Order: sequence, then C-alpha cells, then structure tokens
Amino acid sequence: MPSTVLVGTQWGDEGKGKICDLIAGDFDCVVRYQGGNNAGHTIVVGDRKYGLHQVPSGIMYPDCVSVIGNGCVVNPKVLLEEIDMFEHDGISTANLKVSGNAHIIMPYHMDLDGAYEQLLGDHNIGTTKRGIGPCYQDKMARIGLRMQDMLDESVFREKLGRALDRVNPQLEKIFGMPTYTVDQICADYLPMAERLRPYICESGLLLNEMVEDGKSILFEGAQATLLDIDHGTYPYVTSSNCTAGGSVTGSGVGMKNIDRVLGIMKAYITRVGEGPMPTELAYETPEGHTLTEDGYEYGVTTGRRRRCGWFDGVIANYAARVNGLTDIALTKLDVLSAFDTIKVCVAYECDGVRYTTVPEHESVFAAAKPVYEELPGWKCDISACRSFDELPQAAQDYVAYIEKLAHVRVTFVSVGPDREQTINRYWK
Repeated sequence: MPSTVLVGTQWGDEGKGKICDLIAGDFDCVVRYQGGNNAGHTIVVGDRKYGLHQVPSGIMYPDCVSVIGNGCVVNPKVLLEEIDMFEHDGISTANLKVSGNAHIIMPYHMDLDGAYEQLLGDHNIGTTKRGIGPCYQDKMARIGLRMQDMLDESVFREKLGRALDRVNPQLEKIFGMPTYTVDQICADYLPMAERLRPYICESGLLLNEMVEDGKSILFEGAQATLLDIDHGTYPYVTSSNCTAGGSVTGSGVGMKNIDRVLGIMKAYITRVGEGPMPTELAYETPEGHTLTEDGYEYGVTTGRRRRCGWFDGVIANYAARVNGLTDIALTKLDVLSAFDTIKVCVAYECDGVRYTTVPEHESVFAAAKPVYEELPGWKCDISACRSFDELPQAAQDYVAYIEKLAHVRVTFVSVGPDREQTINRYWK
C-alpha cells in the first residue's frame, strides 16, 4: 500500500476517525502529524465507541505502529487517560510511540487560552480552550518544553523556569490569575513523564527507517483544510498546518515518500467555532428535519452543537487544490436521505462578483453568498447498501456531482457509522 496522507477538507468533523480506522490495517504505521487534544476522532467498533484526542487511530490494530509526531502538541494527562482506557479494554498500546520533539501542553497554556478568548469578547475565535494555541505560541517563541525535556529533571526545571519568567507576569499583571512555580508543575508532570518514558522516541528516525524497510505509512491529519493556520479562514483557524503539507514537517518524512492524498468530505458542511460559513443553515428546515439532529452533529471534544450547511463545492475544489488530493472519502451520505431536495453550492457572489474558488481576502469570504444548484433527494434508507450500484440513482448522481465539482474521484462512500457501512469503489 502506498504511503498516504489522510486530511480533512472542510472545517473538521468530516469522519476522519472512521475512515482512518477503516484503512489503518492496510498500513504498517499511522502517524498523527499536527494538533493536540483539541481534535476528536470517533471510532465505532461493535457496540463500543471510542473518542480519540491524542492517540492515532492505528491503535486499534495490534500490528500497526502508532506515532504521535513532532508536529503535535501533547497533554500528558489526556494521553495517559487514553492509554489507560485502551489497556483496560484489552487493546495494547505497546506499539504507541511519541516524538521526543512534540511540545508539551502546560497548565498555564490552558489558562491563557481561556483568558485570550475572554479578552477578545465578541471577536473570539471559538477555541476548545485546551491550551493548543498558547502551546504553539511558545513553540514559535522558542520557550516551549518538549516531551524529551520531561525525561531529564534538571533540563525540565531549567527550561520551565525560563518559560515561567515570561508566562507568570502575563497571568498576574494582565489577567489577574494565579501564577505557577517550578516545583508545583514538576510535582504533576514528572510522575507522568516516568509513565510515558517507554513511549517517547526519535520518531523522525523511526519513520524514515520504516520507509527504508519498505513499510507503508498513513499520515493522519487532525482538524481540516479550512482550519489550517496558513490556508484556512484566518483568524478563525487552529494553530498548526493541518493541510497535507503539514504531514512532511510534522513527521520528518520527506515528500518523495508520500504517494497518495485521501481527502475526507462530509456530504454536507459542518463547523464548530466562530468564523464565516457561506452555506450555513438555520437550525430548523422547512422539511422538519435538521442536519444537526439527523447527523447527530455535536463535537467529540467539546459537545458543542455544530453549525451545519449544504455541501460547498467551492471549498471542495479549493481543498483538492491546496492538498493535492488523489482520492475522496465521502461520509454521512445517509444523513441526506431525509430530504426531498438537496442543495449544493457551486459558486459565491459578493458585491456583484462571482467566485468559483475561495476568495483570498477575508472580508470577501465573510460577505460571500452561496449560489446553489438543487438536486433531487432519494428519500429512502441507504444504510444497508454495500456497493455503489445498490445506491438509488439520485444518490449516485449526487456523488458524481461532487466528483465534478472537486475534479477528484470519490473512492469511498460512507452510509453509516460502522466499518462495514462503507462502500469501497477504488481503494486497493
């Protein structure tokens, strides 16, 4: 199996966890290359549902190596909770590896995350307040602490002291919040470091050795294209590169070793947090159905109700371009079975100008109005379909229309949450 990047193409929550779990067994290794526990991947195995935030989806396969790459930020407490959850259920974490270069989320990062959001008021970003942004800020400011630092107490204390010299004045003088001491944080983090010591490694070296040995790697992205710090709807984005290019910098594996880019697209659009969303619908619809309730659109990490809208072909085409998509996995097609007609956005209009790609200027995108084409619904249950030919013609036509807009083939079609509720058209 060629090494592959799996990437979200919208605003996240497209069903990456399910697709990653579905194909992870085809690979020797799954590496998470960016983000932290602000991301949530849901995996359904039988009657058990797992909400993953730090551990890659490959953990469900005992022969697969799961790597948290250098581009990630790690909350040690959350990571240990997930490790304990899997071990309790008899799922081994022996093949879990954590990059020594991944940065550590500290308690003051979470404090600052909430404080920054409050300071922004009505202009807040809508973060998960998990400390992700402030942790990446410290990484770029070169005062961050990495997983390898926890393994040497003297190094950890020295670097932590320097970080607190900068952080404590912010907490105290700007936000009026309690400060931290080195001893206080060490008391919590050093015992966790000892538990995590067996998992921490030189992940870049490990991954490149696997490539040299002919092993295949699945690069698992978190969040999604429109949340990318460079290519998303800035400033309403996350703090890392979650497009396909982030797989290279976030893992240490060179571009020549990646052969395929699988983009996950929901059959409609959802978004959690603030920021523009051209196809957003009111919560209720004339048919009496809502995408929110029919699709159970509530965040894995926050529990917040997701904003929902019709499929956005402009975003699909943009995501295909910036990620270099070779394949699409279309998820939650079954949710649209409730609707008599289904709208698809094919362009935007703003101040009399028609746009068929995502406008570069923030003010234009914020004011963009969707131009819709209307397609007939199929009004029947498709959750038992196991081949593309079994889908009603209207559903097949909908998939073909998405391929036309994105200029990329739809390789997987998901018609339900379970592994077997996925139609494989081209994956080999």
